[in-house]
Amino acid sequence: MSEMGKLSHENLYSLEEYARIRPEFRAQVMAHKKDRRVAIGEHAALYFEDALTMQYQVQEMLRIERIFEARGIQDELDVYNPLIPDGQNWKATFMMEYADVEQRRRELARLIGVDEALWVQVEGFDKVHPVANEDLERTTEDKTASVHFVRFELTPEMAAAAKGGAAIRAGISHPAYSAETVLDENVRNSLVGDLQ
Repeated sequence: MSEMGKLSHENLYSLEEYARIRPEFRAQVMAHKKDRRVAIGEHAALYFEDALTMQYQVQEMLRIERIFEARGIQDELDVYNPLIPDGQNWKATFMMEYADVEQRRRELARLIGVDEALWVQVEGFDKVHPVANEDLERTTEDKTASVHFVRFELTPEMAAAAKGGAAIRAGISHPAYSAETVLDENVRNSLVGDLQ
């Protein structure tokens, strides 16, 4: 990896090599992702991103779009590198998950501002609300999106406490959706690995 764990051309497989190793690589990434998902209640989840999850996204986009020229590869890296944590933060894809289309439509209309009501908390410290959707606005006056991209900025003291074993909680405090959870040890350990 280049500085701060960002991906570069050298971290990527060629299309031919990726086609050959894809089943094993995909299995490795799916196993890794299990330790990076945090369910918050029945219908919300945080999927914490890192260099491996983003490498998978880039490789899949290059494969699907048949991109092999340097400029196209760099364009994909420019899209996905901002989702890799910088050492003092966690970055995640936040999803409101409703299988039923009508229920999803109704709930997203009630959940405007849910991305701002989201939080993580390292034991002994205040809750940290995310910086959400830095790429584009995902909420209208009628509804919120089912997918948001969020960044939780930690203080050096929070990061040190998390690395030292402090419990980590995640939750949502919204009038239409309120839930919280303590991260399982495997998830906590995976997220602590993102911190410097």
